Amino acid sequence: MNKELWPAGNMLFPAPAVMVSCGSQPDNYNIITIAWAGNICSEPAMTSISIRPQRHSYELIKRTKEFVINLTTERLAFATDFCGVKSGREINKFERLKLTPVKAKFVAAPLIKESPANIECQVVEIKHLGSHDIFLAKVLGIHADKEYIKPDGSFDLRQAGLICYSHGNYYALGKHLGHFGFSVRKKKRK
Repeated sequence: MNKELWPAGNMLFPAPAVMVSCGSQPDNYNIITIAWAGNICSEPAMTSISIRPQRHSYELIKRTKEFVINLTTERLAFATDFCGVKSGREINKFERLKLTPVKAKFVAAPLIKESPANIECQVVEIKHLGSHDIFLAKVLGIHADKEYIKPDGSFDLRQAGLICYSHGNYYALGKHLGHFGFSVRKKKRK
């Protein structure tokens, strides 16, 4: 075996690079880039994001108990990085990046219009885990650009140019390799 043992750390990559919008009114809207986001339950639909308590968005989300996860694309790569390194305490990221806040249906936090899919979330629990606190949230609704909805009603975000994050770098997602269950699907007889 030719493997090297590394110290304990984060190795579950790539991770989705998402922009999380928060705030309750236009004068306190903010966007934070999160790579610690994920699905945690199907029924009820739930997700999570992890944020350091020192971040500006942490207090906004803790106070309002809601946020929107906005998927990111190659066209949004610059904005995604910018929202991860600049603080909303000092700058209005929507204005600076010319992103469009759109009224959500279930939460006060805005959707980002330029994102191909937006996930409205309501916090149900906050857990302190160390460097980050995890916000467990119920998914209240999903908005998807119509161009990514197939005739059968399913999402096809492959054409959106989604990006992910791995060890300090952003990457475009690659080619389609198969669908769930393709390894056991019975082949049609000719």
